[in-house]
Amino acid sequence: MELFRGALGVGSDQALEVAVAHAMLRRVSGGEAGPAVRVYRPDTRVVAFGRRDTLLPGFPAAVRAVRDAGFTPVLRAPGGRAVAYTERSLVVDHVGPDPGYLAGMDERFVGYAELWADVLRKHGVGAQVGAVPGEYCPGAHSVNARGRVKLVGTAQRMVRGAWLFSAVAIFGDDELLRPLLTDVYRHLELPFDDDSVGSVTAESPGASLDEFEADVVAAYDERYGLVPAHLTDDLVGKARDLVADHRVADR
Repeated sequence: MELFRGALGVGSDQALEVAVAHAMLRRVSGGEAGPAVRVYRPDTRVVAFGRRDTLLPGFPAAVRAVRDAGFTPVLRAPGGRAVAYTERSLVVDHVGPDPGYLAGMDERFVGYAELWADVLRKHGVGAQVGAVPGEYCPGAHSVNARGRVKLVGTAQRMVRGAWLFSAVAIFGDDELLRPLLTDVYRHLELPFDDDSVGSVTAESPGASLDEFEADVVAAYDERYGLVPAHLTDDLVGKARDLVADHRVADR
């Protein structure tokens, strides 16, 4: 399975960053490529909204709050609600073929949540799988610490013949995310408790992001066998064709 590592570049268009996952999904769906995983750290601060968020009356105000806080709003490729992350986060987008529409969704949620929990435990975190009361982008397969704070959120997108599984791990900067998410969810009029926001470094102060990323890659490699590859001009070009789907216009 191909492994793509790294962001597109300093100051890269964050809508394009998330569009890469969409392009990867399209390639698999169209039979142009096999399974692949992309692992990267964003080079700026981002809030990725879900499609359903855009339908809420408070969405324009939430976008303004995001921009005022110095974050970039985008529309995420998979489902779910708004998530926020910074340069001290790790994003993993995994695509694969699906012979049966919607097949395997629950198994992926369970399997990848356990993979992340295992990696977190290696770094001294009391990781568990399950929703945290009041968490952002709530889901039964969030990965949390002590049943109290969310550390890794997961989401999926299914299309005919392919699936995308995305995960965002909050390694640090929870103190920046907490007030911003409070504002965003207040504007969206969605339930949220800022006590649910955590980070790996808050649970394990001596943890290293470099080592954490290496262990995540090793866990995927052990399960699938990874072959390092580069994002091709063709793939990035397909992402550019889709970028409008992920850009949030000024309001």
